[in-house]
Amino acid sequence: MEEFEAYLKRMGKSENTALTYCRNIRMYMTWCRDSFGSEPKKLYRSIILDYISYMRNVRSYSPKSVNNHLSALRCLNEYLIQSGRQTDMAVLDSDFMKVQIQYASPCSIDKKGVEAFRQKILESGSKRDYAIVTLLAYAGLRRSECANLKLDQVDLVAKEIRVTGKGDKHRLVYINDRIVAAIREYLKERSSDSPYLFASRQCTKLSPSRINQIFNQYSDIITPKMLRHFFCSNALESGYSIHEVANQAGHSNVQTTLIYSNPSAKQMKEKANKL
Repeated sequence: MEEFEAYLKRMGKSENTALTYCRNIRMYMTWCRDSFGSEPKKLYRSIILDYISYMRNVRSYSPKSVNNHLSALRCLNEYLIQSGRQTDMAVLDSDFMKVQIQYASPCSIDKKGVEAFRQKILESGSKRDYAIVTLLAYAGLRRSECANLKLDQVDLVAKEIRVTGKGDKHRLVYINDRIVAAIREYLKERSSDSPYLFASRQCTKLSPSRINQIFNQYSDIITPKMLRHFFCSNALESGYSIHEVANQAGHSNVQTTLIYSNPSAKQMKEKANKL
């Protein structure tokens, strides 16, 4: 698995993508071991078809989940071919399930909900957690981008953050006064000598999973991804262009950004009730 992880890194896959691919492949290997008594050295077409049937009919995975698992296996397939351990593709394009493109905006929280969440964290006394939530809500960073952010990448005077995103792509993110104020207050009490902006009590950088845990301390509903969705929708409603939001959020394709210009599922349901 270590060699495959190194291959994923060479291919420019993000840390989160690499972790997801490796987890999905371990699940596949576990299924093979339980089903056939051993882990195969390469991928076999017949076994891939059995696994697809298992995911669809036994586990009742959604089409998107099936495709995510197949993406990991296809990447493993390509690695095995490049390393000379396999000669044929066992995972085919036709295996992937067709998924209807979502129309409704994925944003499921409004500004009032975001501000109530921020207020709850502010009242908790944790200036670090408050700064993290404010940054995610009003700059649209991904969890991993927030976790990997270093002190020397943050310019509070210029109101700019140099972010390293998916595939080690760099972008300049502009921040507002809310973020500047929250980070400044956090830095006043920050005692860590870690080069990372957000450090743990052990002076190590926070992991994306640790950021999830922080959110879980304050809400059973709100997640980092929800705040990223909120940022995109809120920015468009505030006058940002599609391309400006795509640049701020680090979307490689503006089609990803366009969906935030659509009404939310809640708004569409309200319209349906008027029919």
